[in-house]
Amino acid sequence: MGKKKFGIMGNGYLAGIIVDGYLSGILDEYELVGVMGRTPDKTAAIAGRGGCKACGTVEELLALKPDVVAEAASVQCIRDNAEKILSSGVDLIVLSIGAFADKALYDKIKETATEHDTKVHIASGAVGGFDVLRTVSLMGQAKSGICTRKGPASLKNTPLYDDALMTEEGEKQVFKGNAKEAISILPTKVNVAVAASLATTGPEDTSVDIFSVPGMIGDDHKITAEIDGVKAVVDIYSSTSAIAGWSVVAVLRNLVSPIVF
Repeated sequence: MGKKKFGIMGNGYLAGIIVDGYLSGILDEYELVGVMGRTPDKTAAIAGRGGCKACGTVEELLALKPDVVAEAASVQCIRDNAEKILSSGVDLIVLSIGAFADKALYDKIKETATEHDTKVHIASGAVGGFDVLRTVSLMGQAKSGICTRKGPASLKNTPLYDDALMTEEGEKQVFKGNAKEAISILPTKVNVAVAASLATTGPEDTSVDIFSVPGMIGDDHKITAEIDGVKAVVDIYSSTSAIAGWSVVAVLRNLVSPIVF
């Protein structure tokens, strides 16, 4: 049996992490056939590192006959290309989970995958523990929530930011609501909230609390799913987005492993 072919959508830092994983030898069952990006120079550079073809469109990437495409680009990339990929008989790994905050898009992608016998694999990104959170939620009427702590600078250019946050002496709560409300306020910064809600009780029933912490670097996400007699807590801190890229590598490994974690 030959190697499985895969392609990458994206030519930035996270796409580079996936290429690094490929070059490290831990994806020996795969052949990287193409990288797709909107910026020709950047795309050519990362494709050159990976020893594959640089593509400017999803049609070029699909012409290389990949078995799976890993997205490390943006929510808009999912909106523009997910249906084309799935309807071509190709599986898709999604890192920009925030795209699924759009229920109509989510339902359409699910329908397309069902129709063409393809699958969408959700990468854990900067969080994880989806298996135990989902298990608890299946056991009964669960309560779920996510509490995020981050530095005030990371809130700039969002409705939650205020200059006063930069001089606060203690942590301050800047948002309290559910995942659906968080999505409406922070449409490009809610991958974690969307992922947690999809794995548990849904956007309307997953509570979200966000705190600004002076001097904090990185993000700390504490996700909880609870029923009577069972409580699961996943708490992950990261000062780098590299973990998101490596989570795609982990999905690729699981797809070909005889033992799946």
